[in-house]
Amino acid sequence: MADNSWDKCVEESVNVLESRQLLRSLRPICMSRQNEEEIVENRGNGGDEYKVFDGLCQWDRASVEVSVSIPTFQKWLHDEPSNGEEILRGDALAEGRKGRFKKLLLFSGNDYLGLSSHPTISNAAANAVQEYGMGPKGSALICGYTTYHRLLESSLAELKKKEECLLCPTGFAANMAALVAIGSVASLLAASGKPLQNEKVAIFSDALNHASIIDGIRLAERQGNVEVFVYRHCDMYHLSSLLTSCKLKRKVVVTDSLFSMDGDFAPMDKLSQLKKKHGFLLVIDDAHGTFVCGENGGGVAEDFNCESDVDLCVGTLSKAAGCHGGFIACSKKWKQLIQSRGRSFIFSTAIPVPMAAAAYAAVVVARKERWRRKAIWERVKEFQALSGVRISSPIISLVVGNQAKALQASRYLLESGFHVMAIRPPTVPPNSCRLRVTLSAAHTTEDVKKLIAALSSCLDFDSTTHNPSFISPKL
Repeated sequence: MADNSWDKCVEESVNVLESRQLLRSLRPICMSRQNEEEIVENRGNGGDEYKVFDGLCQWDRASVEVSVSIPTFQKWLHDEPSNGEEILRGDALAEGRKGRFKKLLLFSGNDYLGLSSHPTISNAAANAVQEYGMGPKGSALICGYTTYHRLLESSLAELKKKEECLLCPTGFAANMAALVAIGSVASLLAASGKPLQNEKVAIFSDALNHASIIDGIRLAERQGNVEVFVYRHCDMYHLSSLLTSCKLKRKVVVTDSLFSMDGDFAPMDKLSQLKKKHGFLLVIDDAHGTFVCGENGGGVAEDFNCESDVDLCVGTLSKAAGCHGGFIACSKKWKQLIQSRGRSFIFSTAIPVPMAAAAYAAVVVARKERWRRKAIWERVKEFQALSGVRISSPIISLVVGNQAKALQASRYLLESGFHVMAIRPPTVPPNSCRLRVTLSAAHTTEDVKKLIAALSSCLDFDSTTHNPSFISPKL
């Protein structure tokens, strides 16, 4: 199948939707003439009005330091089930009034650049709230799409070097929308409206892909549009074998770019080579790589210098951007198809205007404060040097085995002042329970040293397994 065949398929699918009057359009809403002009003008200035800083400031620590009441901390230690109600209980409130808290250093979040506490981003949200209220007023296809949403989409498309970008309420919804839309190509182009077996889309998915990818594939499969092939984690020989033996013409490979539980990278260079041979559509979920990897923060594909080989790049604004929302960077035709057939996009309310404003500010700050990317990769190198654990990213997966061992280690770290969670089934397979450590640009060298000392007291680095494959564009 030629490389441009998917372009033809998506164009024909969009034409079918148009002929059936089913092609959906965004409905941009203007907020106020004066401010609209200011927003557009600032976009032309490259976001110069956003204040940036050249190093860690006192507010950055808020992204890696948390406090919990003593009663809540005790429940955590004993792993007691919680509905969250204890935070408003009398004893917890009384402890808070006394100023009695347990302070913890956070090593389990996904705020990789420490942007969640950045004043420029907070101010962008606050200014939008004051000017426009919360919003939005509905879905993006009705009246929830504004100048801020378009501004954010344009900046993300530029970051990912794609024609277009489509905002979604979450990264989970973005994967669901993309995969269901991909599957819809089969039904739209089928003569009967229901694809025959040889007309279905073949989706090849990495065995350790995120739940949102899996659920998106399942929905597309339930609709009768796709046939699914799961290849062994990052095993390009197995993937190549499956691709070669598959008789279906329309093929898609979907993978996390940086795997959230193992911290290893997909072999993007080899995927690019296979794409040239088999002509499949390449979809990546760059949730943990966006803003973290690449000189410009463009993500894992930028680091591997293969951005042009990625057809659809799914991402999130809830991790390194420190905000909320998801997106799909793609071509214009793919955007038209997804916004017309992606159920989780169509039937969801658009992200609030203040969040869109904050996320755009985060894109600007992440691009300009390059020292944050440098800092997080310095922390990665320090962790590796101090622990002897061979790692490839800011996500460090320390597999300890059974649930009891993982909980015991996590409990010890809590008592030592570190928030590091034990990851258990169903998130990971049985007997592969682990401590998932994540590093941030807001962590210091001293933070890493203290964590390593605590980890050394509750587990043996030499007997602890970690990343199953080691591919890194950085180390």
